[in-house]
Amino acid sequence: MFDYIQKELDNLIDRGFDRTLRLAVTGLSRSGKTAFITSLVNQLLHINTLDNPRLSLFDAAREKRILAVKPIEQRTMHIPRFEYEKNLKCLTDTPARWPDSTRGVSETRLAIRYQQRGLWRHLKETGTLYLDIFDYPGEWLLDLPLLELDFQQWSEQQRELMQGQRLELAQKWQENVAKIDLFAKADAAVLAQLAKDYTEYLLACKAQGLHFIQPGRFVLAGELEGAPAVQFFPLVHLNKAQWQALKKADNDSYFAVLTDRYDYYCQHIVKGFYRDYFSTFDRQVILADCLTPLNHSQRAFLDMQEGLQALFKSFHYGKRTLFNRLFSPKIDKLMFLATKADHITREQHHNLISLLRQLVQEGGRYVAYEGIKTTYDAIAAIRATQQVKVKQNGKFYAAIQGIRQKDQQKITLYPGEVPSRLPNAQFWQTQGFEFDQFEPQPLEPSSAIPHLRMDAVLQFLLADKLD
Repeated sequence: MFDYIQKELDNLIDRGFDRTLRLAVTGLSRSGKTAFITSLVNQLLHINTLDNPRLSLFDAAREKRILAVKPIEQRTMHIPRFEYEKNLKCLTDTPARWPDSTRGVSETRLAIRYQQRGLWRHLKETGTLYLDIFDYPGEWLLDLPLLELDFQQWSEQQRELMQGQRLELAQKWQENVAKIDLFAKADAAVLAQLAKDYTEYLLACKAQGLHFIQPGRFVLAGELEGAPAVQFFPLVHLNKAQWQALKKADNDSYFAVLTDRYDYYCQHIVKGFYRDYFSTFDRQVILADCLTPLNHSQRAFLDMQEGLQALFKSFHYGKRTLFNRLFSPKIDKLMFLATKADHITREQHHNLISLLRQLVQEGGRYVAYEGIKTTYDAIAAIRATQQVKVKQNGKFYAAIQGIRQKDQQKITLYPGEVPSRLPNAQFWQTQGFEFDQFEPQPLEPSSAIPHLRMDAVLQFLLADKLD
C-alpha cells in the first residue's frame, strides 16, 4: 500500500513540475503504429550517435542539448511493455521484415536528460523529461463512440453502413439472425454462433480494406476471446415498430440478452478502456495510411474517412494548465500523420498532406475551436524506399526504388499521382495507379532507423518540454 501511495505521489510531483509527458499513438488498423513507436524510440536512443545526422528539424538534437536518453521501468506494472527490442530485431534480421502489428495495449518509458534554457537554467543546469508512450490496437479506438449510443441507435447506425459491398458480405449472418425469434428464451450456443458469424463478417470487411468496424474487440478480442461480453451483434433488420414491441420482451429473451451484453460491453469494456488510458493522455498522434485505401475502392476510402472523424472526437481535448496536469490531464497538442510517405515521390508529399487534411477536415475545425495546437504532416517512420531519377526519352523523371513486398523483387517505379482533395466518383472510374507495399531496408544492429521527417515529429511533440 505504501509503495502505491509513493508511486502516485511521485506521479503527482512529476506532473506538477511538467516533467512527465504521456503520448498516445493512435490510428486505424495497419496505419503503422508499431513501426512509428519503434522508430520514435530508436531516434531518441541514437540522438547523440555519429550515424544519426538526420534530425536537423529537431532543435534540441541539432543544438546538442539532449545529453542522454535511456529506457527506464514503466510505472504502470499491469500494462505489457512495448517490445522495442523484438521489433528492432525484425529490422536487423536477414532479410529484414516488418514488426508484428499491435495486438494489445503496451507502454514504454524513456528518461530524456537535457540542458535547460530560460529561467529554469538559473535553478538547475540540467533537467529530465519522462516520456511515456502508449500503443494500442486501432480496432479498439472505434469502440469509443459506442459510449454515446444505446443498442437500438448502434443497430440503426450499422444498418445505414450496410450498403454495397458490406451488404453482400453480411448476407450469411443476416440470414441466420432473421431465423431466430427475438422474444424466445435465449440459447447461449445459438448466440455464440451468431456472434461468430458477425465476427467473420467484420473480418471480411477488414480484408476488403474497410476500417469502420464495430465492435473492435470482435476482430481482436485478446483476453475476451469466447466471453459473453463479445458475443452480441446489431439487429439491423428491425423497423421502429418492432423495436418498440421488443422492449416488452422477457428478461431472458434473445432481445434482452443482446441488449444486456451490449450495455455491459459499453460500460465495462469500452468505458474502462477510456477511463484507464484515454483520459490520462497529454498529447496525441493519429496515424493514417491514406494510400492503401486508394487501391481498394471508394467505399474503403470513405470508410477510412468515417473512422478517422469518429475516433478522435472521443478524446479529451483542452488546454493544459497546472490544475489539468495535476488532476485532469487534457490533450494540448494533436498531430495527424499520413504514413508511408516513402511509397510516393517527393513532389507528391504536398498532395498527401492536403488529402489528409481533407479526410479530417470536420474534426480539424473542432480541435482548432478548442484552441489545441494541431499540425498535419507526411512521414515514413521506417523508410523502405529510395528516391531516384529515371532517364526516359532523354528526360529525367522522379521515381522510387525498393523491394516490393508481394514478390520480393527490387523495382523502380513511379507509383502515380496522389489526389490533393477527396476523390469524386469519376476518379474511381478512371484512376489507374496502384501503391505497392515495400519491405524495410536492411538495418545494422547499431544503426539508427532510416526515416522521413521523424525529426519534425519530435520537434512538434517534445521541443517545448526541453527548454
